[in-house]
Amino acid sequence: MTNRCKQVAAVVTACALMFGQVAAPIASADSDRDERELRDHPGDTESPIKHVIVIIGENRTFDHIFGTYRPKRGQTVRNLLSQGIVKADGTPGQNFHRARQFTVPPQATYFIDATDKTPYVILPAPTLGGAPNVPSNPFLPLSPSNPGVPPFALPLAVLGALEPGLEASDLILLTTGATGAAGRTGTDNRIPNATQLPNGPFQLTGPTLSYDTYTGDTIHRFYQMWQQTDCSLHNATHRDPTGCLSDLYPFVTTTFAGPTADEGGGSALAFYNVQQGDAPFLKQLADEFTMSDNFHQSFMGGTGANHVMLGTGDAIFWSDGKGSPTAPPVSQIANPNPRPGTNNRYTVDQRYSDCSDLSQPGVAPIVTYLKALHYDANPNCAPRHFYMLNNTSPGFLPNGAVDTAGIASGSSLPPSNVRTIGDALSEKNVGWAYYGGAFRAAVNLANGSTNPADLVGLAYCDICNFESYASSIMTDPAARTTHLKDVLDLFDDLRLGTLPAVSFVKPDGLLDGHPATSKVDLFEAFVKNILDRLDANAALKATTAVLITFDEGGGYYDSGFIQPIDYFGDGPRIPLIAVSPFSKGGKIVHSYTDHVSILKFIERNWRLKPLTSRSRDNLPNPRSRDDNPYVPTNMPAIGDLFDMFNLHDDGDD
Repeated sequence: MTNRCKQVAAVVTACALMFGQVAAPIASADSDRDERELRDHPGDTESPIKHVIVIIGENRTFDHIFGTYRPKRGQTVRNLLSQGIVKADGTPGQNFHRARQFTVPPQATYFIDATDKTPYVILPAPTLGGAPNVPSNPFLPLSPSNPGVPPFALPLAVLGALEPGLEASDLILLTTGATGAAGRTGTDNRIPNATQLPNGPFQLTGPTLSYDTYTGDTIHRFYQMWQQTDCSLHNATHRDPTGCLSDLYPFVTTTFAGPTADEGGGSALAFYNVQQGDAPFLKQLADEFTMSDNFHQSFMGGTGANHVMLGTGDAIFWSDGKGSPTAPPVSQIANPNPRPGTNNRYTVDQRYSDCSDLSQPGVAPIVTYLKALHYDANPNCAPRHFYMLNNTSPGFLPNGAVDTAGIASGSSLPPSNVRTIGDALSEKNVGWAYYGGAFRAAVNLANGSTNPADLVGLAYCDICNFESYASSIMTDPAARTTHLKDVLDLFDDLRLGTLPAVSFVKPDGLLDGHPATSKVDLFEAFVKNILDRLDANAALKATTAVLITFDEGGGYYDSGFIQPIDYFGDGPRIPLIAVSPFSKGGKIVHSYTDHVSILKFIERNWRLKPLTSRSRDNLPNPRSRDDNPYVPTNMPAIGDLFDMFNLHDDGDD
């Protein structure tokens, strides 16, 4: 289980002990509009959208959620069903072989382009992967120090105090969904024929595994995901000119960490079935509003780096805390070359790499591939910069104090001077806020609170708040107070009509939908709570767009095209739904986008320039052929999301 998962587990147990003591669209490729001189009018917007709310869940690919989705008549979607990989009932389709997975013999060094591959006969068995197994406590067994206090044998009113992010009618979801297994590791036998699954995607839910159930986590780290994606120009075709096959998912999860690893097996090939009632609220939103089937995680790997890319359009690096690059502790530098005598067990699975240096382990295979592409996929690795690749806490605690102990060990990144979207908005007097679940409690804990009510602050996601890395925000008490808030503050702002122009919203670890520590239905309930509160303020709703997405794919398979942009990504597709009066109708948009497209939308709508000379928001909007709308003809390119909206009031259809 990841450190984040362990933190979430700890908070539930701790809080349980406490409460036991109390009872016509604008085309995004319109180059004339994109290239015109930007006007500097604070508060003036390019469109009638005056507020954007970005809600970010955890760890689900597009096919994992929408693999069997059927759009409205007249719309098309690329997913497992439309490609014939699976049927509507979740069973293998006529093109099931297109998603088959392979094993690879031992290699001398790290690779991302596998050769001499052998297809699995059957998939490695999917695993429990840390999913909670005790019905009365979906996160940890009863505490030995207090065995009589099962956390979720609590009144719902008390649960509401513990977790205020849900409406009262949805609190019951916090009490359900444990696996019932004897432990939290090993084969997930709730999946029919778990040890005899055919080689390809399989439906996760069924007679013995309901949608409202916790399921196992799987591997989603930087070098692992590059390897799982299996990119080589030898694989390239007209429809897939980058040659990324995504066919080594189980192989990597079962080889890189050694024989005791329990995060994966064949779990990466699992998908929900919206045709059979899974993810009902997300499906309802897709039916009623606009969804992208070509939106991607911007960074290979996990949570922290993708949130940073969302906020900066760039990767961040180890520094002296004043902006100058330095080397991190040697123990924290990654070496994905296999250990002697192993097939792909990494030598050092850590956080940082200097990708400007081809002699550094793992670097040359990725850079060589990028340089061979037919377009300019610049690695974008500055000399002597050790970039953060895997989850690393910010160098600031939630209260603004510097995390000196974490920085000394390398587990926290020194204060960063990389420019963020918050800096750009503040300079133009455009209001913004980052609303984090359990943020108030996290600040109190950082201030030394011993109040048991603040233990929920352990579920606050520090690596998700990209502004928490930034010296410009974290060293300024006024900026922290104005811009870093709790989800409870979001609820107040929706009710009072005081919502800033730009809002980023992150649920706490109980509600974010992360495998093993949360469920998709909990994330759906959190989103519904926000949308219901927005519905109650008609004037605010009339000028607001809500973008619902995920941070990354969580190590789940996806069948979509991947456009490598630089050393850091892109990665697989993830869901994106735009909910707004300007996005009604059940439309599916195919233009290529990633997390930084959200920055491009904000910058275009509020007339801001790209953040820096190297950030991805400088990339052009994509152009594509009618017979292949998913692949930009002008790569590297990412859209600005304007084509997800019908902005007639703008006067330019």
